[in-house]
Amino acid sequence: MMNILGIGLDDVRFIGIHGMAGVGKTTLAKVIYDRISHQFEASSFIACIREETRNRGLVSLQKQLLSKIFMERTINIWDDREGMNMIRNRLCYKKVFLVLVDVEIEEHLTTLAGSHDWFGPRSRIILTSRDNHLLKRHGVNDIYRVSELNNDEALQLFSLAAFKKPYPRENYVDLSKGFVKYAQGLPLALKVLGSSLFGRGTNAWKGAWDQLKANPNKEILDILQVGFDGLEDLQKKLFLDIACFFNGELLDNILMDILESFGYYPYLNIDILMERSLITISSKKLMMHDLLQKMGQEIIYDESPEEPGRHSRLWHYKDVLHVLKNNTGTDVIEGIVLNLPNQNEERFHVRTFSKMKKLRILKIRNTSFVNISFSNLYHKLLNLHWHSGDPLRFMPTHRLRVLEWSEYPSKSLSNSFQPDNLIELRFPCSHIKQLWKGIKSFGSLKRFDLSGSQNLLETPNFTGVPSLETLDLEGCTSLSKVHKSIGVLKRLR
Repeated sequence: MMNILGIGLDDVRFIGIHGMAGVGKTTLAKVIYDRISHQFEASSFIACIREETRNRGLVSLQKQLLSKIFMERTINIWDDREGMNMIRNRLCYKKVFLVLVDVEIEEHLTTLAGSHDWFGPRSRIILTSRDNHLLKRHGVNDIYRVSELNNDEALQLFSLAAFKKPYPRENYVDLSKGFVKYAQGLPLALKVLGSSLFGRGTNAWKGAWDQLKANPNKEILDILQVGFDGLEDLQKKLFLDIACFFNGELLDNILMDILESFGYYPYLNIDILMERSLITISSKKLMMHDLLQKMGQEIIYDESPEEPGRHSRLWHYKDVLHVLKNNTGTDVIEGIVLNLPNQNEERFHVRTFSKMKKLRILKIRNTSFVNISFSNLYHKLLNLHWHSGDPLRFMPTHRLRVLEWSEYPSKSLSNSFQPDNLIELRFPCSHIKQLWKGIKSFGSLKRFDLSGSQNLLETPNFTGVPSLETLDLEGCTSLSKVHKSIGVLKRLR
């Protein structure tokens, strides 16, 4: 940052400090302000601009800026336009150091630091924001991105808060490392967690850890949620889908097509989420900080704290099993990911999906399902389970875009299963022998994965699958016939 500021050079420089909420943007700005503000004719540090604007308005902030610089108690400004003229006219000949913290919208910048010619030579203006694009639009000279702390730095900061020294006490080392790992290098979380544990015994620390796993710290999540609250509705929905379903997924063309099919306009809105420090792309994968993911998931929990069947998205295996076993699914549910920590056989109602009219995403991994129907009371009392043919036969398919079912239990797909809008179909290690007879319409399907399906005898007629780009038949050891229609798949890569 000191190099970027270029203290001593004659130009006027706008410098941005960018990063996710709680990463230390304000702290960095304060340290720099304390270190170099004395080198300028006039200086002003304005914190919490977003909050101050909502509470007191922009004119109040303009008065604060001028009052601090000119050491005048009373600054008469009637509206923000007059304030802009006064700032420009009175500062354009001064060497000024100005720090504006937490700028959120264009108006914050245009009314407080409109352009370079508002300030005299050698002036430096630091702007902190979660929105990288806002800084670029305003013509900043350089943007410094504040990164999360590494493990050693994180342990040191946590220890300063928890023990008032830069290393943990002897009996607390392993416990401290657990909290540090949870915080994932976010200074806000490290300070909040460390401070809450100061002076407490090991039993209290263990209790705090158990509570944290069950209920994330509200103070941390509330600060992180500020960035989410500033999004438009489509961007919020995309963020929640990533938090619940796509964190860590490869961002390839097919995933972009899936997100496009949800109406998210991902080529624009993924950029916006990145610019606002809510996601990153690393090694071509969509990535989200663990605490941002927890924040997004808490938003879903708050939709219905008592009944997960009224959540729009289900990803925790206990919630999913509750809904499937008790048949409490509703038409609110848009996506389900079930990934059990250990391989299990689970039982569920054969019509369990029938109420989920808005289902867009279904992923079932690491489990085997037995379909049961309790229509016959005698069978129910004897605990005899009727095994149905295809668990997908009652599933609403109009909105379904992604279907993944590991070890899919049926030998074929039901004739009633007509997912015209399905883009990705994955049946790894399934029990399927023959998918369907004749021609079945999968007009939007682009990825088809049957890998490891050792019972598969032949591929189906692909005439009704014209958009297919990827077909995976690896490990289909019984496969003896490939239908000649594979030759019509012009998009197969």
